[in-house]
Amino acid sequence: MNIRVEKAINDQIIKEASSSQFYLAMASWSENHGLNGTAKFLYAQSDEERFHMLKLVKFVNERGGKAIIPALEQPPVEFENLENVFELLLNHEIGVTESINNLVDICLQEKDYSTHNFVQWYVSEQLEEEASARSVLDKLKLIDGDKGGMYMFDRDLEKATVLAAPPTSATTKA
Repeated sequence: MNIRVEKAINDQIIKEASSSQFYLAMASWSENHGLNGTAKFLYAQSDEERFHMLKLVKFVNERGGKAIIPALEQPPVEFENLENVFELLLNHEIGVTESINNLVDICLQEKDYSTHNFVQWYVSEQLEEEASARSVLDKLKLIDGDKGGMYMFDRDLEKATVLAAPPTSATTKA
């Protein structure tokens, strides 16, 4: 495996692992504030980010590289409010998109087309992640702190999480 590409993927492994921890902290905060539907949604997001990390780890190792499992910084414990949670989530996803785009650029510079092909899945995934975060944030802004609206929002997020299918064993192979 190209050394520069391997380093870039290992950097992305850190970002995906950190994303999982960040969403886990948000889920815990939400659960502690009585937002169980939001917590369920964020726990699922945390699992998805861990899946993204594992997919990268397996890819690097299968290509003859060495995936590095990172130590992680502690994510925030407190958040201002639910809108702040989703603003941070959106900004975080925008940063991850930039990182994925950088990885694509490195693959092209190094003419590593098989890795370029592999990371296209992440490019598509990031489009979905950002769109989802924007959609949730737009709904929260419409609610504007209304308690009844917050109750329905939280309930709807829980239902949306139940409807989302977990990754199948066929999609877990890198």
